[in-house]
Amino acid sequence: MKLYAIAALITLFSTGEQASASEACTCVLKNSQKAFPHGELSRIEDEASKCIGDVSPQKALHLQSLLVGLEQRLPQLEDNMSLLEKEDDGDLYGVISLQLLENELLEIQQLLHRLNSTILGQQRLSNDTAKQLKDLRAEMQNLETFDTMQVVKRQEENKRLKKHLQECTNGFYPTVQPTPAHGYCPHGEFVNISSVRVYTPGEYPGSHKYGAWGRDPKPEPGKESWYWLVMLTSGNKYSNYVRRYSSLSSLIIGVSKPGNVLINSANPTTNTIQGPNVVMYGEALYYNCYNQPAICQFNLTSKSVSKVQLPEGTRFNSKSNFCHLDDCYPFTDLDLVTDESGVWVVYTTSGNFGNLVLSKVEKGDPPKLSSTWQTSVYKQAVTNTFMVCGVLYATRYINKDMEEIFYSFDTTTGKERFNIGIVINKMSPNIYSLNYSPVDQMLHAYCDSNMVSYEVIFQ
Repeated sequence: MKLYAIAALITLFSTGEQASASEACTCVLKNSQKAFPHGELSRIEDEASKCIGDVSPQKALHLQSLLVGLEQRLPQLEDNMSLLEKEDDGDLYGVISLQLLENELLEIQQLLHRLNSTILGQQRLSNDTAKQLKDLRAEMQNLETFDTMQVVKRQEENKRLKKHLQECTNGFYPTVQPTPAHGYCPHGEFVNISSVRVYTPGEYPGSHKYGAWGRDPKPEPGKESWYWLVMLTSGNKYSNYVRRYSSLSSLIIGVSKPGNVLINSANPTTNTIQGPNVVMYGEALYYNCYNQPAICQFNLTSKSVSKVQLPEGTRFNSKSNFCHLDDCYPFTDLDLVTDESGVWVVYTTSGNFGNLVLSKVEKGDPPKLSSTWQTSVYKQAVTNTFMVCGVLYATRYINKDMEEIFYSFDTTTGKERFNIGIVINKMSPNIYSLNYSPVDQMLHAYCDSNMVSYEVIFQ
């Protein structure tokens, strides 16, 4: 390097070191953008959450359930009117029949009143919500002007893509319908479950978290349209009565006729109901007897109880419940289910290492067990079971919105499958009882005090 260049560098460094503090360089940053309105965003989020709470699937399905109840009740009234016209003797029979028709008309009027109130409420809600959504949309578009880097837009796109991926993974858009190869079924092969057909909180909204409901597959003459309901009233563990309804519409509007049929005045005590897994068949209620590894058969006509003991080593008293990763459902050791052929019981024994055991229950006084099958699915990995045409199906918890029918056992062939892959869309996080009704091919679920029905779809 030249000597004069070195001298210049020394001079430059010396000058920099001698600069006074008053000659130091300072920068002032001025933001030309408006301050982001965090308070406005919080307010919009609160209003959006309120809209989600106000406009829920449950409210829409409640209206649908009322319509289903009315649809079933009107033909029944028409049939009763035709019967009266044919058999009216102008005397006592006619008076009694007219009284019965008057009671039916009163129930229909109550159903119509509730239906009209629900429709008006939903119309008001729809109008208010439409205005709110319009205002929220305008405010959100204004807030989007602050997203100059389009960060939020990209995040929303990523969320949308993840949601679609999850829906595909969980079977919302299956490429191939599941077609289990099972034994003979008069309806065809069970291939899917519909969306919710009936949803109602019944007479006691929010009360009695555990229970069961449905129809008698083998009803007495005149009770073909009746429904039954069992709610666990003592600590969500026990009950001592079954409640009956003359129609679906009566159940939806909460008019119980003939009302309660009492098993015992005390609750709990010997032979009262333990656990939510209850069914009715042939005018008899089948359930886990209180504090026993046994099935009780309560005859609703004679009010008598007879029972059959389950095999030695059967687990009971909440020792082998239905479970998922976060929770177990207490006192679900025994699951009573029905199908076209009658009553079945699902349980576990120490000899089968906690795996599901299935036995056929034969009606009698007392009832008895006939055939028994051992399976290789672990009970506490299952949340519920039901039977269709002699095939046992098991469900498992996916998340608070979905349950999956993942397993089947065919009693005709002995074949097991672990890849059924049929999704049940839930209205509440937990299904505490699940039972198939061969009368109308519906799957009745009791979910966190709500009654829900799905149509079983056959190929």
